[in-house]
Amino acid sequence: MNRAELISEIADLTGQPKTEVSMILSGVIHTVTAALAKGDKVTLVGFGTFERRQRQARTGRNPRTLAPLRIPASRVPAFRAGQELKDVVDGRCRQTSWSTPGHKAAKKSTKAKSKKR
Repeated sequence: MNRAELISEIADLTGQPKTEVSMILSGVIHTVTAALAKGDKVTLVGFGTFERRQRQARTGRNPRTLAPLRIPASRVPAFRAGQELKDVVDGRCRQTSWSTPGHKAAKKSTKAKSKKR
């Protein structure tokens, strides 16, 4: 799914115009990027956490010449999936359609399955 397909899908789910959804998505991406650049974490409960990680400097090898090269230290973005996202991707519970913020449908499904066993 690319950005245009994501915007179309969100617009269909919410009933909002695509232009408005596009502006909101751009705002979310900009805000997350700015927070990571400052070193802050961005946590979306149930979905996951975006954070900045530090990579140490290390020695690598040029694959053509096998000569050693110095790879400098860097800061990289990282994402850790939340439990609800992991459960939906793994098939342990179903994703609900459009839900309100704070809705815990996936967790209820997981509990319901564990009671049936």
